[in-house]
Amino acid sequence: MALSKKQGVAIGVIAAAIVAVAGIGTAIGLNRPAEAVAAPEPAASASAGAIDWVHTDAVPEAVQALKDSGFTPIEPGKLTVAVGAFVPPLSYVPDGETLPAGTEPNFGSLIAEGLGLEYNPVVVAWADWPLGIQSGKYDLITSNVTVTEERKELYDFASYRQDLLGFSVRSDSAISTIEKADDISGLKVVVGSGTNQEKVLLSWNDELAAAGKAPAELQYYDDNAAATLALQSGRVDATFGPNATAAWAAKETGETKLVGIIPGGWPLQADIAAATKKGNGLIEPVGIVLNALIEDGKYAEVLKVWNLTSEGVDTSRINPPGLPKS
Repeated sequence: MALSKKQGVAIGVIAAAIVAVAGIGTAIGLNRPAEAVAAPEPAASASAGAIDWVHTDAVPEAVQALKDSGFTPIEPGKLTVAVGAFVPPLSYVPDGETLPAGTEPNFGSLIAEGLGLEYNPVVVAWADWPLGIQSGKYDLITSNVTVTEERKELYDFASYRQDLLGFSVRSDSAISTIEKADDISGLKVVVGSGTNQEKVLLSWNDELAAAGKAPAELQYYDDNAAATLALQSGRVDATFGPNATAAWAAKETGETKLVGIIPGGWPLQADIAAATKKGNGLIEPVGIVLNALIEDGKYAEVLKVWNLTSEGVDTSRINPPGLPKS
């Protein structure tokens, strides 16, 4: 079956949301350093059209706090930031570009600018950032990292987004809301095996069974394109994955709509945060920058560009409560 250009974009973007773990833990980065540069201007979205890269000025309070902290950047005058290269809108390398665009790189560059430092991005694989932060290879990471109590033992965090999961359906679907167990009764829902999303649905199915109601039929696809086509053709009713990629896909293609958002740590709320090596003094200045961005509206600009206003926070918190140890 021939695909339209719009459907082709849907396969490349929507399907990534179907099987991605909330932390994008299985994504593969390029794992190579990039030259220190001014924040790049991302050339295009997942389909087409220029996207504005949000900039800021140095925040005097943060600059002074950095001087007083005793923190020394890996490279003098630069903030070396670990970023990923996954899928829009979080972090991805646009066609023809060498550095990633997306919410996570833009927040990393804003933090650097707010601290009065040069933004020095390094594209890393997900599995490499923990040791890289601990060993001092990277000063900071902004790459969709969820705060957990276990991670807080080794890293300091400054929150900047909510960790949310989203239910997507076809744009012409009669389904308008999926927010609780009753809403998935009898539906066929695509979910990634072994993900946080699957744990939520299995729990909801247990609740339905206890109430004598029909459970949802969980659908697993090894092939992302097949899963996307299953939704578009009506063979499944909904997909369940990270809100970020689902919201971006809905905006870019118009083929789907979001009908429900729940916390990524359901039933607990989870936070996405910038992370540094624990106790090195950097996180407090980072938090000052993030709160300045929230106050002056530039934070909201970034989320609006990438259709992630729903994941916004009112304030950046240092080491907020994390998801409990399993």
